[in-house]
Amino acid sequence: MKSHYRMRSAQHRSRRKEGGKDRSGYEHPRIEQGLKRVFSRIGVPEEGAFKPDPFQLEALELVRDHDVLVCAPTGSGKTWVASQAIRNCLMKNMRVWYASPLKALTNSIYAEFCGDFGKQNCGILTGDRKENLEAPVIVGTTEILRNQLYDVMHQGGTLRSDLVILDEAHYLSDPERGVVWEEVLIYLPSRVRLLLLSATISNAREICGWLHKIRGTPMRVVRSDQRPVPLNMLFLFPDGLLSPLSGKRGLVPKIKKFMGASGHKGRRGRSVVRFGAVIEELRQFDLLPAIFFLKSRSDCDKALRTCPSVETPLKLKMRLRQGVQSFLEEYPHLREHRQLGRLLKSRVASHHGGQLPYWKVLIERMMGFGVLEAIFSTSTVAAGVNFPARTVVLVQSDRFNGHDFVDLTSTELHQMVGRAGRRGKDHIGFAVVLPGIHQDPKLIHELSDSLPEPIVSRIHINFSMTLNLLLSHTPLEVRDLLERSFARFQEEEKRGDPAGYPEGRNEDLWDSFRHHLRFLEKTGFVDKTGKLTPDGYWASKLRVDQPLLIAEAIRKEGLAGAEPLLLAGGLAPFVWDRSREVELRVDQQIDLADMESFFDAILVSINGLKGLKTRWGFPTPPISFWPAAALHLWAGGLSWDELLRIVPVGEGDMASLVMRTADHLRQVFSLKDTHPDLATIAKEAIGLILREPVYVL
Repeated sequence: MKSHYRMRSAQHRSRRKEGGKDRSGYEHPRIEQGLKRVFSRIGVPEEGAFKPDPFQLEALELVRDHDVLVCAPTGSGKTWVASQAIRNCLMKNMRVWYASPLKALTNSIYAEFCGDFGKQNCGILTGDRKENLEAPVIVGTTEILRNQLYDVMHQGGTLRSDLVILDEAHYLSDPERGVVWEEVLIYLPSRVRLLLLSATISNAREICGWLHKIRGTPMRVVRSDQRPVPLNMLFLFPDGLLSPLSGKRGLVPKIKKFMGASGHKGRRGRSVVRFGAVIEELRQFDLLPAIFFLKSRSDCDKALRTCPSVETPLKLKMRLRQGVQSFLEEYPHLREHRQLGRLLKSRVASHHGGQLPYWKVLIERMMGFGVLEAIFSTSTVAAGVNFPARTVVLVQSDRFNGHDFVDLTSTELHQMVGRAGRRGKDHIGFAVVLPGIHQDPKLIHELSDSLPEPIVSRIHINFSMTLNLLLSHTPLEVRDLLERSFARFQEEEKRGDPAGYPEGRNEDLWDSFRHHLRFLEKTGFVDKTGKLTPDGYWASKLRVDQPLLIAEAIRKEGLAGAEPLLLAGGLAPFVWDRSREVELRVDQQIDLADMESFFDAILVSINGLKGLKTRWGFPTPPISFWPAAALHLWAGGLSWDELLRIVPVGEGDMASLVMRTADHLRQVFSLKDTHPDLATIAKEAIGLILREPVYVL
């Protein structure tokens, strides 16, 4: 492969232009002498037959007779292990459940499996998709799998599966959703073989020890620390010099000097990054395509404005335009997307949770086609979307955790840089650190050589869990279940290790369960013997974040007389769990009087329970009117553009509000045996709100 480390000449490279001038922004684009050998390896490997790595073959052999935890870097081929294990199951007429953390990833895996195994052999089960559920291979979200386990425990049946594959198993340590992963592992029958796929976990053997103890089945760890594509960490100086980030003695001295004497607190660099200039430099050294990880959605969108048009070779331009046009024929609502012009002219895109769902699909498809040079993303890409690139660019060493900016963890950094280098498309991948006021190169260097943080239990008791466990267990039986938790196992491990885990990491689960149980008894959802009352039985079907408040609104007739438009609006406030208020831009043509009255009736119906929850120390979310107004207007047929004008939130946030409200309406529809009229209205409301551009059939 010919070396590409030298700058391409002006005659042979694409140049970004603005006002007819080259706006590279870097005075002397160049590389350190020591990088020449590294850059000589840049290029595309020759095509050849796929050869599995040893860890893949080992995992595939072990999963025939053992539960297996596969720990390997991002992009190393864990999904291949899953695919081959599924193929083996199909040959034996066995059934498989593949659980993924994200709907987008679930849809992607489903499409891939349909191609591999035939559509007749695959089904999908998410909140908004239920297709071919009798198929031997079911792909769904982890929450849906957990809910199925609730149902089979209640019905005294068994999960119709011989193998369960849990993708992204390190989500076990996710502060908000890790509880779902832990529940699945506790409730899953031991007869069902278990295959866990994860990025590197530092305490994998501890997890296996726990699972072996609670399941009684042989458990093995298959580990690979070898990246399929080697990674090089670089630093880009403001004058255009690309340098290695680290040397034999830590951070490169030149970088220490640039950042300040301490190399840690003297953060410096441009406060405003002109990303088009960075892309120009990366292009000159053949380091594209690239993923830029930025701290916020608005930063991702603003970054696009710094990227002028690019001269694109005709063949590539035609491929991009044809790919986009084909997608727009299927999803015409995207034709007026405000970022479409930048996508076509600059070959860059913004990808984050604030985007419309199908716009993100378009970006992912175009990146997969190899027609984009860069995307600007928040951590959504790092968290599981199959979206690799030759280079990852790190603009800051901290992240916003929902409350404050905190330093990146080793796990988070490894997830980001794991996207650098594409198996079969790159000999080598790169992570480029940009200096800036929020960047600490020393921290990045230290994290890059550190093991990921150990997985810790995130299990906690909530009302939905309590109601669903009481469907099939007495309180004392629930206590036995909680004894099987990873939290309990880690506490036992901690007693034998003075260093152990930090104090206060887990609450006493049994005391918390009893507190929830007493509250349910106080409010009439559970009787004095610990059994569900009729109200508790149907309330258990409301598998949402706030089941009691919605159940109270139902039984106190706060939802009585609801029409589909009103019910959609009435449930929306229970979906939005953030404290942000939005000022509606309502004119005289918009009539929200009926929605306001309905909203007030709901508040009256739940105020007693809401106040009681607060007095008992249970968190209660803010109940705001603007989500109700938004869903009421949307269900009433208002256009998407007009809705966003009246309710000024990001279109991705609005799409999420609509989709989550639809999920809540489905939960109400599940009450068709006890509340048939309300269930019928809920079904009608779902049909009103699931329309373009949020949902496309």
